[in-house]
Amino acid sequence: MKIYMVSACLLGIETRYDGKSKLNKDVLRLCENNICVPFCPEQLGGLPTPRPPCYFIGGDGRSVIEKKAKIVEKESKIDRTLNFIRGAEESLKIAKIVKPDKVIFKDGSPSCGVNRVDIEGIKRKGCGVTCALFEKEGYEVVGYG
Repeated sequence: MKIYMVSACLLGIETRYDGKSKLNKDVLRLCENNICVPFCPEQLGGLPTPRPPCYFIGGDGRSVIEKKAKIVEKESKIDRTLNFIRGAEESLKIAKIVKPDKVIFKDGSPSCGVNRVDIEGIKRKGCGVTCALFEKEGYEVVGYG
């Protein structure tokens, strides 16, 4: 039996920015014979659900961790960088407690993106803030769309 941390929305929990889930049956099936710990970095960072969609300016999650980029709400342009950093740090605290074999993220998210994220309004190659922090800390990550 393995331990996985899983973006809560992939398990059917309504934590996405739009108040919906992104249930992934393959991920749900994986959890049938393993221990899955759901989490949502954006909620852990203090953002509500639903919440305005956000995107990166100046880079992706790695750039945010290096303090070279930021995350803003699409419409209002309110800077939410600190919420995303706090969510990543709180998620990392959970990882240090549960010691997951793998972390399964919702790809495309400004927190959980593994392969692609929204940079300045366009989906581009890159990763989210939480994914970047987990990779930096040596966790194995995988993204599901």
